[in-house]
Amino acid sequence: MAREKVTITLDRAKVDRAKALVRAKSVSATIDAALDRLIRTEQLRSDVSIYLADRHGKAELAVGDLPVELDLDDDDVDYDAIYGKGR
Repeated sequence: MAREKVTITLDRAKVDRAKALVRAKSVSATIDAALDRLIRTEQLRSDVSIYLADRHGKAELAVGDLPVELDLDDDDVDYDAIYGKGR
């Protein structure tokens, strides 16, 4: 990722507090961490908003109530021999 030097004006108390909280070694690392978290948070908000807007119908919701049969196709495996009894 390309980095670019910029000049910004910040509240020093906020920077110092954030730097301590994320245990960053520099102001740049603090800002980088803050931007990463902001991006993830806003992406999550967007994803949740899209999910909530997509209302599922009764048929789609009923799929979640269907029984599921789990078949590992491992009837020929002797697990007691492999792992021992009384595990």
